[in-house]
Amino acid sequence: MLSLPISKEDGRPLVDQIVAGICRQIQDHQLRTGTKMPSIRRFAIAHDVSRFTVVEAYDRLVAMGFLRSRRGDGFYATARATPPTDSTSSVERKHNEQLVWLVRRLLEADQSMTLVGGPWLPREWSDDVRIRQTLGALGRLTDGSLVEYGNPYGYLPLRQHVAGLLGEIGITAEPSQIVLTAGASQALELVNRLLLGPGDIALVDDPGYYNLFGNLRLSNVQMLSVPRNPDGPDIASLERLAAEHRPKLYFTQSVLQNPTNTDMSSHVSFKVMQLAERYGFYVVEDDVLCDLQTKQTPRLASLDQLDRVIYARSFSKTLSGNLRVGFLACSQRLADEFADVKMLTSITSSQAAEQVIHLMLVDGHYRKHIRRLQERLEESRRNVIKAFERIGLELFVEPQAGMFLWARFPSLEDSMPLAETALREGFVLAPGYVFRPHLERSPWMRFNIAICDDARVQQWLERTATDLAAR
Repeated sequence: MLSLPISKEDGRPLVDQIVAGICRQIQDHQLRTGTKMPSIRRFAIAHDVSRFTVVEAYDRLVAMGFLRSRRGDGFYATARATPPTDSTSSVERKHNEQLVWLVRRLLEADQSMTLVGGPWLPREWSDDVRIRQTLGALGRLTDGSLVEYGNPYGYLPLRQHVAGLLGEIGITAEPSQIVLTAGASQALELVNRLLLGPGDIALVDDPGYYNLFGNLRLSNVQMLSVPRNPDGPDIASLERLAAEHRPKLYFTQSVLQNPTNTDMSSHVSFKVMQLAERYGFYVVEDDVLCDLQTKQTPRLASLDQLDRVIYARSFSKTLSGNLRVGFLACSQRLADEFADVKMLTSITSSQAAEQVIHLMLVDGHYRKHIRRLQERLEESRRNVIKAFERIGLELFVEPQAGMFLWARFPSLEDSMPLAETALREGFVLAPGYVFRPHLERSPWMRFNIAICDDARVQQWLERTATDLAAR
């Protein structure tokens, strides 16, 4: 009788566990070519799963070439000439195509579309006048820097200034430990390229950052889900997964986590670092929304001082998504290796963009800009929370800072169909489905506070709540 180690406590969906287990047994010749598989009903009973789960798993295995279906006679194991990673990646490519659906809608939206779940602050909140002035000042330089390649680590004066910014939140780093990147996305990609390979295991927050999940899928990295609670990751789940699977990395956000907008408590932060030390994994701390926080809380990197923590951040959310400037801060050894990978993949980052960011940081204007953003978000947050309470939307938490709300209509079990309906009416939602590592359905949605502080958006949400209640 076929026996597979299937666990409902595992971070992966049951279908994925079944597919991986049978693939492995066929590749290891534990299941010989021509072996008849258990019927769908027998398999479901033996492994305590639903028949629908078995049907989907068997269908995938047939498509992948590991099983052959004989009409009226069941399923049989079959030999396969190509390696399993190719077929698995085809499934993951399909997942990424579904993920790209949202990203493309966000990037290609014109003025007729309202980005209710969008990841950016409104354009009118930006400091584009100051950016243009700074670009003009940079253009008047005569030192030739605009036509030269930059340093592999990035523009030194900016790295020196970043070291000072890190010191303000308790992280000690030399400029040589900082590698500038094209936004936080490239920073996370460098981590992925250097420290992970096909088949490696990484822990990720669930829900978490969808672009990270897509990047890991492209590299055939196996993601295991760590449930996100209001005070941070579920420590019991994190410890169980770390003990059972010995992951190489854990990607997380300790401050204003995207999409839940939650902060990791001090107690949970200490536990995370204890587990990282005990089980030997690195923690990648994505702090991209750092400057929107109004009350400072400890970062993982401040507890660890860049021993096991790799710290990533950018200025895209607060200054400019177009300039694309971010950075990694880490141990000296890792910084040197990240700079090498950066040279191999992109030569250098844009020194001109780095110079613009540096000029805006050092003249004191940036801090004033951040204070204005924080004040506007505070006002919008109060307004939107009151509106959501009136409409009947349930909040995951009531945040004290940041730009997102993670909320749901209580009667809705899956927000994806609503997102598709909303699109036809000119509203781009961010359904919880895309924030799940394995794209499982979710009733939750991410809402952009700045966009939702608009009567037209709130009226649409109120109509939607009324329609859902009438069903």
